[in-house]
Amino acid sequence: MKVAMFSTKSYDKESFRKHNQNPSIEICFFKAALNINTVDLTKGFDAVCIFVNDEISDEMMARMHRYGVQLIALRCAGFNNVDLEAAKKYDIKVARVPAYSPESIAEHTMALILTLNRKTHKAYNRVREGNFSLRRLMGFNLHKKTVGVVGTGKIGIAFCRILQGFGCRIVASDPYESEELVQMGVQYKSLTEVFEQADIISLHCPLTDSTRHLVNAESMRLMKQGVMLINTSRGGLIKTEEIIESLKSGKIGYLGIDVYEQEENLFFKDLSDSIIQDDLILRLNSFPNGLITSHHAYFTEEAMDEITHTTLKNIESFHLEEKLLNEVT
Repeated sequence: MKVAMFSTKSYDKESFRKHNQNPSIEICFFKAALNINTVDLTKGFDAVCIFVNDEISDEMMARMHRYGVQLIALRCAGFNNVDLEAAKKYDIKVARVPAYSPESIAEHTMALILTLNRKTHKAYNRVREGNFSLRRLMGFNLHKKTVGVVGTGKIGIAFCRILQGFGCRIVASDPYESEELVQMGVQYKSLTEVFEQADIISLHCPLTDSTRHLVNAESMRLMKQGVMLINTSRGGLIKTEEIIESLKSGKIGYLGIDVYEQEENLFFKDLSDSIIQDDLILRLNSFPNGLITSHHAYFTEEAMDEITHTTLKNIESFHLEEKLLNEVT
């Protein structure tokens, strides 16, 4: 079975070559992202393997179907970048990695919170320059603060466990309540109530039509003045132009993001010698109370191993005509 893997980096090649023990699965690695300009590279392959910033539209699906592609193996949990209706129309199966070390993302979320709050990134740079002043480095205790968790799937649950260790009051919003979290003392409330009550808001929900631009000018008006907002889920949950206005006004006191709604043109690339043309990311990067990481919350050894194992298992199951346990329908 021939697999075309797109958006590959050195660590993807290393991991998949290490763990692929099935000689009948042949993987061809492409650095390029899969999009309308590169779709012809899928010709002659039985499957494609894609990551978060690859896009598969109806038109691409039609061409891939003609080229013989029968499976789309996502090496991530999200699938909003694949036209599922088109996949069904052209009888192309879609499989994903539903969970890969949720603790890795939950821990990165807490790292963003602690860094923004205690300003350790600024303190580090100061000391390196011989500046030992504490001026403008004051933070606040997380103990007894109210943290709002939007989305309590596996990552949200892992994050709540961490918060409990800090002695935070946790309020959550999700269509499906977790019995484990309820027993831990997490209070489920409406999204409006979470926005109104939380000192810190962390987004852990998927990107769907109903959650796109969940954080916008209207919803931010509900939030406390100076609230901390963290997003390690999907960039499209936040309307970037409007979050910039709230940062300027002080409504958003701290912003930590590992995702960005136009990240496909930026993230996973070294642009240090380039003139970045994205004015919004440049504006976000200019705020002293903002912290941006480039979609690496998932990036731990344990997570990479789990992503690789599950992706290979999905491909192998399809090849052997077994039930696709992680199929997206």
